[in-house]
Amino acid sequence: MRLPWRRRPALFWRLFRDPRVPLPARLVLPGVALYLVMPLDPIPDFIPVIGQLDDLLVLVLGLWLFLKLCPTDVFREHVQALTPPPADP
Repeated sequence: MRLPWRRRPALFWRLFRDPRVPLPARLVLPGVALYLVMPLDPIPDFIPVIGQLDDLLVLVLGLWLFLKLCPTDVFREHVQALTPPPADP
């Protein structure tokens, strides 16, 4: 994916709102958000490094799963819409 980092949150938001993305894919993002704000955590955050790494792992795997469940053509369409045009030399 050749999309600048600052535009990637917009990509997730656009895909989440697109009605062509199936419901199971759209349920992944709220599930990840709910896990991150949930007070019960399998590995407590007060454990110095591992406590935050499990949250980061859930976030990364959740975003990856969301993109894998999105239809490829819809994904490409949104990436193209967000990709800046090439600069003229």
